[in-house]
Amino acid sequence: MPHAHCLMVSDFTIGGLAPILGARSPGPPLQSVVAPFDQVVPTLIDGGLPCWRPAPDVAIVWTRPHAVIRSFADIVSSHHVDLETVLAEVDEFAEHLRGAAQRARIVIVPTWTWPSYDRGLGMLNLSPRYGPAYFLMRMNARLIDRLAALANVYVLDANRWVASVGPTAQNPKMWHLGKIAFSPDVFTHAAADVKAVLRAVAGEARKLVVVDLDDTLWGGVVGEVGWRNLDLGGHSPIGEAFVAFQHGLKGLTRRGVVLGIVSKNTEAIALEAIDSHPEMVLRRGDFAGWRINWRDKAQNIAELVQELNLGLDSVVFIDDSPAERARIRAALPEVLTPEWPEDRLFYDQALSELDCFDTPYLGVEDRARTSMYVAERGRRVLRESAQSLDDYLASLNLKVTYENVDASNVKRAGQLLNKTNQMNLTTRRMPEADFSEWSGGENNHALLFRVSDRHGDYGLTGIASFTVEGHTAVITDFVLSCRVLGRGVENAMLGMLAELARDIGLNRLVATYRPTDRNAPCLAFFAEQSGFQQEGPLFTWSLVTPYPSSRHVAIEARGSARASVR
Repeated sequence: MPHAHCLMVSDFTIGGLAPILGARSPGPPLQSVVAPFDQVVPTLIDGGLPCWRPAPDVAIVWTRPHAVIRSFADIVSSHHVDLETVLAEVDEFAEHLRGAAQRARIVIVPTWTWPSYDRGLGMLNLSPRYGPAYFLMRMNARLIDRLAALANVYVLDANRWVASVGPTAQNPKMWHLGKIAFSPDVFTHAAADVKAVLRAVAGEARKLVVVDLDDTLWGGVVGEVGWRNLDLGGHSPIGEAFVAFQHGLKGLTRRGVVLGIVSKNTEAIALEAIDSHPEMVLRRGDFAGWRINWRDKAQNIAELVQELNLGLDSVVFIDDSPAERARIRAALPEVLTPEWPEDRLFYDQALSELDCFDTPYLGVEDRARTSMYVAERGRRVLRESAQSLDDYLASLNLKVTYENVDASNVKRAGQLLNKTNQMNLTTRRMPEADFSEWSGGENNHALLFRVSDRHGDYGLTGIASFTVEGHTAVITDFVLSCRVLGRGVENAMLGMLAELARDIGLNRLVATYRPTDRNAPCLAFFAEQSGFQQEGPLFTWSLVTPYPSSRHVAIEARGSARASVR
């Protein structure tokens, strides 16, 4: 969003957030307007107000709990109010937010907080009967639950911003002077998280962490002291800190981030330490790839990224050496190279503070991404040993399963549709909910494809859809992850579209290529390998002739797709 428009709706003076959001770093700058002061509900209800024109890319709705939930104001004043009354007001407010979600591309809702200087009822503040702190927690949980079904609404943890700033986060003097509910430092934390959301929604989350080894993943130089004498684990504070850091990296792999190693070391010695040291949290199978040698680290990172079929802008590089960090910043500016603490006891905290890994959704494929890359390493070894491409493809035992769009796969399908660039016929972008609704249209047919082979599961990797126009099936989407390009999956997908179109009585399958600066591989496939007749950007297959099956690919239906395709 290079010129994103932001609407800020609040019941306090929020204008101080605008210049922070407008800064170019970190993240994209936002051009902000502020809705009428303390008119939250009327603003959310009335989409005709001038502040909604033009429709904002981002709407931030930041409120104080006692201002929008009147029964909570009674609780703070020590009146007795039953929980159901309070939660009913929260539900009503959530419905108002639904209207904002229909007008803005993204809606961001910070959680409700309360000033830390207010002890409330003291020892009874968490009483389920009348404790304000207890009610506030239930209110936030209810709001999160009610908004969870809205795919473009993101609830952010404002309490973390307040806690990070400390006692100066909320100042009663500033409230009385200017209705300012939070300090500029709180706004700074808020802006960082807002921009992290925008990067995540735009598909700009970092996907690969490349780490050094000596004094980064463990204490000591393994080539000098040997793996048995590394400072790792045990009862040493520094050893414990390295273990905590490795646990943090391991946790990232469960969020879909993959790990790599670039280290100046002797490979056999370094790998022996990874395999043998009893306190290692990360083992060889946790790394998608590595370059362990004595060459320039910038060259090694570039080669590793190419091997993993990623971009340099998806990489985070972590190294204890200031000189190596400076080298990577100069040679590979697209790589994020954060400053790293001199004190190793803070490594885990430094990793936890990075906001470049945020993603709007975590699916099964995300959690299994490391194993997918490890499996790909096995495929490379097999490919290098095969006598020919046909021998290699035959040895993979490729299987493609197809299914219809449903609630279990629409989020992952939306990710694939909106992020895939190279093998993408039209580069159509749609919100998940819109894609789900489109695929259920009477004349629209969409299939999702999963791929696996002898080495493992690639997950959901393809989307192919068409719209019926007369007796013609017009391909709307033809999308395939670059992880499986060139293995016959593309032809299998076209074959299933052709079979579906024949089954419903159509006589032609056509595709119109819409060029972008990155989808040339899709044109090359249709022009050289699809078998379709080409007339400029138009490709046609007559369904009088069955589409040839892929020799090396087994195809089977999954779930309700059996009812759609024989």
